[in-house]
Amino acid sequence: MFGCIVAGRLVQTNLQQVDVNKYVFELPEAQTINHIVVFLLGTNPFEPGYAATVHLLWPNKSWQLLGMLSNDKPSAIFRLKATSGSENTDMVGPTAELGISIEPIQAIEQQMQQQQQQQNALVPAAQQPSPVSLQSAKQIAERTLQNLYDYATSFATKPDASMGMFGSGAPVQVLPVKVFEDWYTSFLRKLQRDPATAMQN
Repeated sequence: MFGCIVAGRLVQTNLQQVDVNKYVFELPEAQTINHIVVFLLGTNPFEPGYAATVHLLWPNKSWQLLGMLSNDKPSAIFRLKATSGSENTDMVGPTAELGISIEPIQAIEQQMQQQQQQQNALVPAAQQPSPVSLQSAKQIAERTLQNLYDYATSFATKPDASMGMFGSGAPVQVLPVKVFEDWYTSFLRKLQRDPATAMQN
């Protein structure tokens, strides 16, 4: 049902069933593995409402959740180098185990959400997006558009008979394209000179 490929090695299909809906691949010399691909063979799809979690077990460590497989996502690539806890790739490493567990998809989605939350918690505060950033971006966009609108509409004129299809007295106003070019040039100049002031005006 499952297969895996360690980068630089042949395809592994030596899957061992260790329990109901639980399977294991042995990964010899795991210390030298950078990436691994895990996939469904396509012979037996998951039953409706089910998917699988993919885990890694290093010797003397606990199982680590790597990700998931489903009928909608039948393959995945995982980077193992960051999970080994060692940078020595010259020595012959131990054998690790790649575990696959078939479970209800709702339970798997909860596990993936918890994993994402744990990963976010490890990110330094300086690297996390500030909750104010979206509001600031909204304010900048609004001020920029308001600045453009105020500038452009000051040049708006009513069409006359020489403008063809609009006709004289049509309930529209026209703007020369050069108005936008001039505004863009002027706005860039203000930004280069003093970004804070440009956003306030």
